[in-house]
Order: sequence, then structure tokens, then C-alpha cells
Amino acid sequence: MRGRIESGQLLTIAPVEPDEIKIDDVVFVKWKGNYILHLVKDIQGDNILVGNNLGKENGWATLDDVCGKVTEVSD
Repeated sequence: MRGRIESGQLLTIAPVEPDEIKIDDVVFVKWKGNYILHLVKDIQGDNILVGNNLGKENGWATLDDVCGKVTEVSD
């Protein structure tokens, strides 16, 4: 998430309802057996396209895979 969240910054991640997730939110998502922070690039039905802040798209996840949303970033 370089450029939006830098190494060493403290994050606050809060639970989020699926219908509250928006494009450009940074979400904590279960991804291929691990957990990652990624940007929401697109939303189609119950699926979100996740990617990084440098323009790369990683793929689709379900809204059920979203564990939380970044609500604050501080040093």
C-alpha cells in the first residue's frame, strides 16, 4: 500500500458491513489462505476486485472475505 500507507505506520481496522464497502476503501481481506491489506478497485454484486496502490489488480474476492476496513492511519 506504499504511497497511501507506509511501513511503520499504525492502522486502525474496524469491522465493516458488506453494503458499506466502497471503491478506494482499504480493506483487510482474507486472500488465498492469508490476510492482506488492499484497495477495493471495483465492486460487482457480492464480489470485490482488490489491488494495490500502484495500479496492480490482484483479483476478485467475496464481500464475505473482508474482515475489516482501515479507518485511520497515523505515524
